[in-house]
Amino acid sequence: MRFSTPRRWTRPSKAVLAAALCLGGGLSAATTLPDPGDPHLTVIPRTAEEAARIAAVLAPVRDFSAPEPFEARPAGAATVRARRDAEAFSQPSANLEAGRAADFTLGRGLFRKLWVSSPSSTLASDGLGPLYNARACRSCHVKDGRGHAPDGPGDSAVSMVLRVSVPSDEVPTDIPDWIATAPDPVYGAQLQDFATPGHAAEFRLGVRYEEIAVALSGGETASLRKPSYDVESPGYGPLAPGAMLSPRVAPQMIGLGLLEAIPAADILAHEDPEDADGDGISGRAAIVRSVAFDRPVLGRFGWKAGVPTVSEQTAFAFAGDMGISSPLHPAIWGDCTANQMACRGAPGGAGDARGFEVDRPALDVVTFYSRNLAVPARRGEGEPEVLHGKRVFHETGCAACHVPKFVTARLADRPEQSFQLIWPYSDLLLHDMGDGLADNRPEGRATGREWRTAPLWGIGLTERVSGNGSYLHDGRARSILEAILWHGGEAAAPRDRVISMPPPDRAALIRFLESL
Repeated sequence: MRFSTPRRWTRPSKAVLAAALCLGGGLSAATTLPDPGDPHLTVIPRTAEEAARIAAVLAPVRDFSAPEPFEARPAGAATVRARRDAEAFSQPSANLEAGRAADFTLGRGLFRKLWVSSPSSTLASDGLGPLYNARACRSCHVKDGRGHAPDGPGDSAVSMVLRVSVPSDEVPTDIPDWIATAPDPVYGAQLQDFATPGHAAEFRLGVRYEEIAVALSGGETASLRKPSYDVESPGYGPLAPGAMLSPRVAPQMIGLGLLEAIPAADILAHEDPEDADGDGISGRAAIVRSVAFDRPVLGRFGWKAGVPTVSEQTAFAFAGDMGISSPLHPAIWGDCTANQMACRGAPGGAGDARGFEVDRPALDVVTFYSRNLAVPARRGEGEPEVLHGKRVFHETGCAACHVPKFVTARLADRPEQSFQLIWPYSDLLLHDMGDGLADNRPEGRATGREWRTAPLWGIGLTERVSGNGSYLHDGRARSILEAILWHGGEAAAPRDRVISMPPPDRAALIRFLESL
């Protein structure tokens, strides 16, 4: 099966849904959303004095002659020194309590563990698959950084997955504007390209690229690579009619606990679904159902913000990527469907007293590790070119989606993330990014053209950590400039300003982003 990005997805029985996909907006922008709250946080309410201090510190920047106070420490007290080697994203939060260091170390060990299939004499590491994409978390999140897209035929696709879904009519009654989909009846929610002995892998990923030249001001040029993907050697027959596929590379891991600690109300305050201020930006919240709390909450994680908490993201990855069960995803067969009976009938792990292949204590320490992977300090934030690039960033309109800063909630039980001024450069909302980046596969409230604003902190260290540049949801962009030039939809006007601005301004903008 072959598909390329973009491609059309229509649903004749629901014309209004197809219109929403084409327009990239919600089905009813004025719909009142349920209050998602913060059930995952133990919040100490802010005082009036604290609220006033926060409002002052979050005011938009006006002076670009010098760095803002605390700008050099993007994760507040959790910020760590920026290492010059590939371990820059693998450090614990600087304010990690001494008594929790052992939990971080144990979580790191489980994050890096290579799992094996069952039955096995290694009972603490068995349960892999039977279908899987990787044997360890770190196989995709290399050095806790980004995955990369295959460069072409024969290159490894281990840090990229293909999500799959089909149209459905089952719409939740408590989440407005939900676009109903379901897993493929045979292949499930994700295609796995590896299998344990005795089982067939679901597919092999093929990728090809077309180079597209883009003319820039000042006689400069850039080249974008447009990907096309092949679902080769499907192991269980054809995909269902109307199957929608979305390629995803593994995102970087730093700062997740801090993003989780931003009050939902502060994120929702940036919503503007009807573009009331006329700036062309219409961010929308991804409201999703929490598995842990069985209620609608704010989605924060994943390329379309489809997961609400670090714990749920961790459990989802164990199940979908490795076929490992946990208290939140108890099926020992992972993503295998009822139509894959041999897979479901294979022996599972947890042959000892754990009960799950990853039990609650193990899930908790991996979650703790993921929450506390530290954001490195800024580099060169006071250099004239960086400050000029910061001005260009704001004047070009980038900060409308890549919101520079937030203050996390004051938390009773997470001192590392409690009441920190952070600089993630993201609003964590969904935005229409245009045809060029559309996967045409909706996910919850997110249409086939919408993506969550990716945090920019640490982006300048990507190549240092991963060994190459790989940006955007499918890793197609090989540089920060290429990533900018792929922006469309709500970001088309800022992109066009970058194309037409004087080359020194464009260079300063890139230099600023590299300093983050």
